[in-house]
Order: sequence, then C-alpha cells, then structure tokens
Amino acid sequence: MKKLQLLVSILLFSLTCWSQSRSPEDRPNIIVILTDDQGYADVGFNGSTDIPTPGIDRIASNGVVFSSGYVSFAVCGPSRAGLITGRYQDRFGFARNPLLAPKDSTMGLPLSEETMADLLKKAGYRTGAIGKWHLGAHPSLVPNKRGFDEFYGFLSGGHQYFPEKWVLNDLSEARDQWDGYKTKLLKNDERVNEQEYLTDALSREALNFVNNNADQPFFLYLAYNAPHAPMQATEKYLSRFPEIKDEKRRTYAAMVSAVDDGVGALLDLLKTLNIEENTLVFFLSDNGGPTKDNGSNNKPLRGFKGDFFEGGIRVPFALQWKGQVPSGQRYDAPIISLDIFATAASLANVKPKNELDGVDLIPYLTGNKKGIPHEELYWRNYNANRFAIRSGDSKMIMQPNQNFLFDLSKDLSESKNQFSIQEALAKKLSEKLEAWKKQLMDPIFLGLLEDEEYSRLHPDRYTPDRKIEN
Repeated sequence: MKKLQLLVSILLFSLTCWSQSRSPEDRPNIIVILTDDQGYADVGFNGSTDIPTPGIDRIASNGVVFSSGYVSFAVCGPSRAGLITGRYQDRFGFARNPLLAPKDSTMGLPLSEETMADLLKKAGYRTGAIGKWHLGAHPSLVPNKRGFDEFYGFLSGGHQYFPEKWVLNDLSEARDQWDGYKTKLLKNDERVNEQEYLTDALSREALNFVNNNADQPFFLYLAYNAPHAPMQATEKYLSRFPEIKDEKRRTYAAMVSAVDDGVGALLDLLKTLNIEENTLVFFLSDNGGPTKDNGSNNKPLRGFKGDFFEGGIRVPFALQWKGQVPSGQRYDAPIISLDIFATAASLANVKPKNELDGVDLIPYLTGNKKGIPHEELYWRNYNANRFAIRSGDSKMIMQPNQNFLFDLSKDLSESKNQFSIQEALAKKLSEKLEAWKKQLMDPIFLGLLEDEEYSRLHPDRYTPDRKIEN
C-alpha cells in the first residue's frame, strides 16, 4: 500500500513538473481586438443589416458569440483598466476616465496592478500593444513600462484619424486636455511620421507584429480608436455606404468597415502562417455605443455609453480558437471582459500576482465544466453614485433618483421596472451589492469630469519645461 501511495505521489509530482515546465511553444498565441464605442447591433453576428462585418463575423462563426458579454464599466478608461488586469477597476481606484496629465505618475493604472502583458511575459510571450492606451501618459505608466515589448499608437483617450491633423510633436506641446488627439503617433518611445489613415496604420502594424513574432508565443492587444469620435473616414470606406443617408451613420459605418478590413486581414494572416489553430482571438468593444455622438446602434438594448442599462455595458463580444473551442456556438450565460485575463493566465500556466475577478472561460466553452462562469456581476459609477448587479437573469440598477429591477430573460430592453413589486429579490440583491461595495476603493485621481479642477490644482500641468515622454 505504501509503495502504491509513493508511486502515485511520484506520478503526480512528475505531472506537476511537466505542466510547469512546458515550453512556451506549447502555449497558444493570444490576440485581443478591442474597438471603441461600437454599438451592440453594429456587427453582423448581432444582426447588423446596414453595416456588413464579414471579417469580424468570421471570429463568431469560427468560435463563440457571447450574447451576454459585458465590460466592467460604461466608458473607456475604467473599462480598459478592468480588461488589462482581470480585476474590477474599483478595487484599485481606477474609477474615472483619466486626464491627459503626463507629469502625474498617479494619473493612470497604478503600479501595484499586474497587466496581462506583465503576466504573459513571465510565460515567455512576446507582447505588443497597438492603438489606444488611455491608462496613463506619465513615463512610468506607458505600455513599454507595463509589460509590452512593443507599442505603436497613442496615449490619450482618443485621436484624430488623418495624419495632417497630427500637428504636435509630443505631449510636451500639449496645452489642453484634447491636444492628445493631435500628437504624432508613438513607436515605443519615438514619434513617427505616419502617413496612413489611423485605422489602416494600426491594422498594418498588427500584421507586422504577428509576422515578426509568429515563431514564438505572442500576445497582441489591438485597441482600435474607431469608431470613437471624431467621425472621420476616407472615401475608400465612405463609398461602400451610398445608401445610408444620415451622414453621421454613414461615417460611422465607414469607420467600422475599416476596422473590419483589418480584422479580416489579421485572420487571413494567421491562416497563411499556419498558426490559426494555435491562436486564441477575442473581439469586443470597450463599452456600448454613444448613439447620439457617433451614430451607433445598440438595439434592442436600452441605453448607451455611460449608463448601466444594457446598452452601456453589454457589448459585441466573440471568441475563436479553432480546433480547441467548437465553432458556431452562441453562449448565453453572462461573461465579462475580466475573464480574458483569467483565461490567458490559465492557458499560459502562470499564477497572477493579484486575485482575479475573472474566470477561465475555456472549460465552459468546451463542455469540460458545467454551470455558469459568474453567479453575479457588478458595476459602480462613483461620480454618479450609481450601482448595478446582474444575478442570473435579474438585473438591478441603484441610483439616487430611481432604482430599477428587470428580468432580462423576459425583458431584454429593460422596459418593465419590477423594483417596487419584487421587494424580496431587491433586498437580496441590495445585500450582495453592499457586500461588494465594501471591497472597493475611492478614486485615486481626478478624472475627465474634473478637468478644470485638476488644472486649478496643478497650474504647471502644461508647462513646457521638458520633453515629457523621453
């Protein structure tokens, strides 16, 4: 008996060692494609009829559509902070959209947080970030200092799309919050004289990164600026939509189409390089569409970017991993962008530095794990004193002027408020929310809504005393 126990122990130890010593080549490449302000209904796999998205739809047909795919906040910066860390951003005080403040080392993702790039580098991955950052512009907070080997893009919360509008050499020339939109693009820590339309340039750089790193495991974070305002598109893409008469919607469609071309080219390249079946690809938007601002469409969802109705936090979300995850799935259980980090950590066989709020999705998609990934999902808007929780099919929103309770299985458009008639359920969900709120931090920086106050408190914010980014 003792010999048998010893043999089992040796076998288990050997298996553990093998798992921990697997070569990086055994681990899948990971690509996260993130659009900005894209509406829930503005992809083919969610029913779009006026904007064809054949490239993006390939991810869905090759893998899984998450019909209840959420992000952790309803605007750009905090949503990205959650995605890149796998943790509710309110746990570390990233509760607001950060300001353009390149002299401020606290204005962005705190150094206590491990990024997905930090994690995957430990597993031998080559890491690249392309596009929008929006997690801090101080030299200590930029992508190359947060785990990324390569960066091509911009640090601010948005950007002009045409190179002739990039009139500032770097952020040392910025004099207001919106000047970040006008800077030349960064390639690592050097400014470049880019000549292409922004979306096309980002797609090109994504292809270059994959081409250059196809012989090793890689992580690519491709964060398009489109279709975030300003609404700007080239005639190449505008000419595809002569039937759309509303000019804003037509420009929006063109901007989405440019992204779709890039996604399609990237998928083609994976196939050409024969790494398609060793590459996990995620696609999602950072929040719901701001329908009035950019002409996006969130139907049949209620609400838009900035609020906690479904239209603000439920986004187009799909995944493919050919040969590993069965294709053509529609997964209806709630998942969240935080799950991307947890999935990557599991596949790379690396222990995260911090406790995660996300879960590994792959066992649920392959049928190896039953049940649902999350019993509850939570949201907080600190400035608005607004909270939300989804538990099963129940969704509750609590805010100063009115509370809401919906049954999403019967009321996806959130038109029937049951808060006053479902008192026991509302009480139960309120208790869960209160317990979660106790785990959170107050914001660690003033945000976009406090731009004037921040400038008053920091009169040297735009003082051109040095080249900030070198």
